[in-house]
Amino acid sequence: MKNIRALLLAFPLVFVLAACDKQPEPTLGSNNKDSLNDALDRRSNEKTRDAAEDIGDAAKRAGGDVKDAVKDATK
Repeated sequence: MKNIRALLLAFPLVFVLAACDKQPEPTLGSNNKDSLNDALDRRSNEKTRDAAEDIGDAAKRAGGDVKDAVKDATK
């Protein structure tokens, strides 16, 4: 009976300790290289990528504006 109690206590602790595991530090991978090249404006097809990023930013702003308009209309 004592073994069952010990197992019932230890089993959840395994999951708690596993969840607290430190995430590994990011290394210089392709994403970081792309960010560096983006900052230095030397990515391939830079103008096209910048235009796509601008369109994405505009879409986010428009979505926020629509959300605000709906909030104001429902007050």
